[in-house]
Amino acid sequence: MATQQQGSAKTAKAARKKTVKVDASGKAFINSTFNNIIISLTNDSGQVVSWSSAGKMGFRGSKKNTPYAAQMAASDCAKVAHDMGMRKVKVFVKGPGAGRESAIRTLHQAGIEVSEIVDKTPIPHNGCRPRGRRRV
Repeated sequence: MATQQQGSAKTAKAARKKTVKVDASGKAFINSTFNNIIISLTNDSGQVVSWSSAGKMGFRGSKKNTPYAAQMAASDCAKVAHDMGMRKVKVFVKGPGAGRESAIRTLHQAGIEVSEIVDKTPIPHNGCRPRGRRRV
């Protein structure tokens, strides 16, 4: 006598989107590299409210590392967060890329007040040995 199993693994749970609690204040993380710029707006506990990047906005190749691409990404990210109720951010900037200042400026123009700007770019204190000089 064979026993039948009830249900299957596929019909166990339906995926549902997590809701993030949005306060009036939060944090903005701007990661600006030589190839791309990524902007994340989080609440005070660190949960991501909205994010955007130059690649997400449709820029490809060398156009991703431009102030205009950073401006477009920041406005897209700020619009979503502003609609959810975020009004004030503390900005943490990391990396040597081109669009750092324009991203901060665009966040402010989108209606989100920038209360503080902190540069978190990692700087080596003569740590690792650098690569050899390029010979062409």
